[in-house]
Amino acid sequence: MAESRLIKKYPNRRLYDTRTSSYITLADVKELVLKNEDFQVIDAKSSEDLTRSILLQIILDEESGGMPMFTSDLLSQMIRFYGNAMQGMMGKYLEGNIKAFTDMQSKLQDQAQTMYGENNPASKDLWAQFLNFQGPAMQSMMGSYMEQSKNMFMQMQEQIESQTRNMFSGFQIPAFTAPKPGERGDVARGGAEKKESSGEPAPEKK
Repeated sequence: MAESRLIKKYPNRRLYDTRTSSYITLADVKELVLKNEDFQVIDAKSSEDLTRSILLQIILDEESGGMPMFTSDLLSQMIRFYGNAMQGMMGKYLEGNIKAFTDMQSKLQDQAQTMYGENNPASKDLWAQFLNFQGPAMQSMMGSYMEQSKNMFMQMQEQIESQTRNMFSGFQIPAFTAPKPGERGDVARGGAEKKESSGEPAPEKK
């Protein structure tokens, strides 16, 4: 297995590729991503891993172009997941589905090249048809996810309610019976009598 390509970022924001011993641009890093090359970007001074930061910068540049992938509503929804209990699950869900989708693309491309050859027009037409199918497929996949999430939320809610009922079922709460009319004076007089019988001086009558 080839060793991961190491790229150093210097304080002047320049990127240095240690494999080619030359400075590269953000566009060159994007090409490495498109070629599926494994690389790591680190801070030249502190050795801090900056790979995610560089990838996010590439995404930001792409989204600032003429054909953004994410709508404002989608970005807002993603921001709301930060700090939410669903944050970890959503990240894994998106990563898993994107990986499954790219694996499916790769398999179809390999099958088309095997059947028609790499440069055959029929192979390209099949790939174009699959690309046109991506939009409806993603919508269907997200719709299925939302339905599954709704069902999972309802199950979690029912489980929490059941656990709450079980937790409080073992506690015996004493019943409170309100005194009947006329009993309040008796109780008060009884209390005063007890005080007198206990030897405490009774209040003087004016």
